[in-house]
Amino acid sequence: MADVLEATTQEAAEVKAPQMTDGFHLVIDALKLNDIDTIFGLVGIPITDLARLAQAEGMRFIGFRHEQHAGNAAAIAGYMTQKPGICLTVSAPGFLNGLTALANATTNCFPMILISGSSEREIVDLQQGDYEEMDQLNAAKPYAKAAYRVLNAEDIGIGVARAIRAAVSGRPGGVYLDLPAKLLSQTMDALEGQHSLVKVVDAAPRQLPSPDSVKRALDVIKNAKRPLILLGKGAAYAQADAQIRELVEKSGIPYLPMSMAKGLLPDTHAQSASAARSFVLQEADCVVLIGARLNWLLAHGKGKTWGAAPKQFVQIDISPTEIDSNVAIAAPVIGDIGSCVSALVAGIGAGFPKPSSEWTGAINERKNKNLEKMAATLAKNPSPMNFHSALRAIRDVLKTRPDINVVNEGANTLDYARSIIDMYEPRKRFDSGTWGIMGIGMGFAIGAAVTSGKQVVAIEGDSAFGFSGMELETICRYDLPVCTIVFNNNGVYRGTDVNPTGGKDVAPTVFVKNARYDKMIEAFGGIGFNATTPEELTHALEEAIKSGKPTLINAVIDETAGTESGRLTNLNPQSAATKK
Repeated sequence: MADVLEATTQEAAEVKAPQMTDGFHLVIDALKLNDIDTIFGLVGIPITDLARLAQAEGMRFIGFRHEQHAGNAAAIAGYMTQKPGICLTVSAPGFLNGLTALANATTNCFPMILISGSSEREIVDLQQGDYEEMDQLNAAKPYAKAAYRVLNAEDIGIGVARAIRAAVSGRPGGVYLDLPAKLLSQTMDALEGQHSLVKVVDAAPRQLPSPDSVKRALDVIKNAKRPLILLGKGAAYAQADAQIRELVEKSGIPYLPMSMAKGLLPDTHAQSASAARSFVLQEADCVVLIGARLNWLLAHGKGKTWGAAPKQFVQIDISPTEIDSNVAIAAPVIGDIGSCVSALVAGIGAGFPKPSSEWTGAINERKNKNLEKMAATLAKNPSPMNFHSALRAIRDVLKTRPDINVVNEGANTLDYARSIIDMYEPRKRFDSGTWGIMGIGMGFAIGAAVTSGKQVVAIEGDSAFGFSGMELETICRYDLPVCTIVFNNNGVYRGTDVNPTGGKDVAPTVFVKNARYDKMIEAFGGIGFNATTPEELTHALEEAIKSGKPTLINAVIDETAGTESGRLTNLNPQSAATKK
């Protein structure tokens, strides 16, 4: 009888004992509550169990070989979805590796959240020498849109909610969320923990432009003789594709897309001025900027790039502080791009003047001349291949598959591909972006493949590929449909430089001659191709896409092809000795 009574008492105690949760599960639950289902990262102290538990709870964890590339994958996922991509890293060195990607995301206005484990505050603040001790929060602040630290389990829900809202609201960007190791093991009542979580509502609310600003913009456009619409990647991010197309076509104004805005309208659209870029920038008297900034990519809106003709700018941007950042903006329109463009469309009535035939005719004449010149260049078939003949082969395959995601980086590889590879659908082209950096290739490719589930073709210079090439193993591990094409000309820019001293060391820009990058992916179980002619490249790319498997094509390019810094030679100062 005593045994029965003791067992009954124990069962009653177990019934009354509260169900508990911990910091690990609260972080996961907070992310899942906000419809975030994928984490990109690299495990280690103190976040290994967080990754394991996230996978056990149904989230997808994509493990990388380097945190920078995980961060780049998270950033491009955020750009594609308008939800913050999540990158998870360990403390100190892992955090610093992820910080590069976070800074790039902030600069490019990609919404992402870098979540890093960290050492305990009381030890860090007294500098007592903890494992991987670092004040990560303050290190992140200059490079992030916002940075938060959570110290108590009951605040995890609020911390995640604030990070999400900061990442996507207004001008998107990178956010840092610091989770000390002690936080993750904290426990609390499960029901109270559930109630502490926050479902973010209307994280990026519409911001309607003022009627006065819309009228002012329409007046400026109406009085222009040679108007031009310039589309930036912010226009692509906004997913206001239908509104932007309506504005372009209803107004009849020629448009020029920046590289990651290519495909908002097909590059073959009659109003595209891409093939006459220099001409329209110099000759336009009114430029309507939509989601584009007058930064170095547009010569800061001044100088010989823009010609001598006086210009008035209409600028649509969600950030008021962007206005007048380089030149005076005659008509700022502040708000979300969809709302602003819709307001402009509504103001274009039956009597709204279309651009003159003189202006559109001059553009078409220049376009046709440049396209004929480019066609003649692309028609050549030198041996070995050069950038143009190789890209022609890629272009002809990709135009049959407009749904394919294209990643592109390098110097010459990036510059030539931008003008040769046409895009037909929005948010399908991902490249070096606002900073013009190398190393985004495999991270962007993995992020695009995981997010879209569709084929990715990464067109890489051999130098650019070197930054992230080890992620081929990640691509193979997750069996992703990524075809990497390495333009191999034996070096940075080209492989012909020599050591002026005649010493044993090769020149600073030279790589191993005749490297076989295709063998790298074969080592991880992928499929490698070696292509030395356009015909071989065409066949290899078609087979790679058909397979849907991890593939790499080593595209052998003439090592004399290529120019220093691509088309950015003016940004690379030369010494007197180099000029001789």
